[in-house]
Amino acid sequence: MNASIRKFLKEEDGVTALEYGLLAAVIAGILIAVGNAQIKSFFETLFTNLSALATKASGSAAPPAGGN
Repeated sequence: MNASIRKFLKEEDGVTALEYGLLAAVIAGILIAVGNAQIKSFFETLFTNLSALATKASGSAAPPAGGN
């Protein structure tokens, strides 16, 4: 029993994974805090451009104002 407890305490694989997870969370938090406006602007531009390309590729436009 004592040997298995010692082995468990020496095991560092889970600790390393936890450290990497915490590091990734901190980096993500910093990126969100610092670049929130830039990220939002980037995605708005991206989706606007994709929408325009999809509309152009399909050959459809907004229907005329009379329903025809």
